[in-house]
Amino acid sequence: MDENSNSHMPKNLGAAREAKDESDVLIECRNVRKSFGEKQILKGVSFKIRHGEAVGIIGPSGTGKSTILKIMAGLLAPDEGEVLICGRERHGLVDDEEISGLRIGLVFQSAALFDSLTVRENVGFLLYENSKMAKDQIAKLVTETLAAVGLKDVEDRLPSELSGGMKKRVALARSIIFDNTKEAIEPEVLLYDEPTAGLDPIASTVVEDLIRSVYIKGDDSPGNITSYVVVTHQHSTIRRAVDRLLFLHEGKIVWEGMTHEFATSTNPIVRQFASGSLDGPIRY
Repeated sequence: MDENSNSHMPKNLGAAREAKDESDVLIECRNVRKSFGEKQILKGVSFKIRHGEAVGIIGPSGTGKSTILKIMAGLLAPDEGEVLICGRERHGLVDDEEISGLRIGLVFQSAALFDSLTVRENVGFLLYENSKMAKDQIAKLVTETLAAVGLKDVEDRLPSELSGGMKKRVALARSIIFDNTKEAIEPEVLLYDEPTAGLDPIASTVVEDLIRSVYIKGDDSPGNITSYVVVTHQHSTIRRAVDRLLFLHEGKIVWEGMTHEFATSTNPIVRQFASGSLDGPIRY
């Protein structure tokens, strides 16, 4: 990648992508803009998430990373621009009945568990509410899914009885569980908002490895996760959990590259972020 053209999105990168087959594009944002009151957060963000990708969205605090994640999930609507799901524009917020073929899950930074429900009820919540599975089937599937994220014998605990790292894993289990009685399972994209925030380095490593482990690599992979996007500040998460990076700064994508290019980039914004230096274009 030509770093000399990376102060903004490289022109040759866009041209190369247009030449590729677009059939594998799951989510596309086109010139997305979003403001809250007079504060403009996103100032024209464009990118594509393809089948099989592990993408990280990085950048300074307050630059719109979580906002673009919520727009992709359908929790926020853009003020301008388009969000396309499998090539079809999303017009609604939480639900869009005309768009099918892709499930999009969001794992919140805070885990967002229901305090009054047990772990079993939290993980199986959507299945209990919406599926035709028997309760004992759901309970068995919950146990299997918890085991897939490294948790055993916690089904009857309340969230208040769990550590921060365990809550993150329960939230991950809730996001990857699916009704395995259906004949056709739609591919799923998972969106993670700061999944290792507030965790110690060892707990962070556990979560980062779990993110990789539920990523589909064959028929034996739990969760059927075809692609995922991670918003993060953590350098360990960048190194361990993602393959491609989008750098957001002041509401725009100013750099794209593979993870192995991050540490050696000559882009001054990326270099400052990677080094943690106080000197550079990023100001607090």
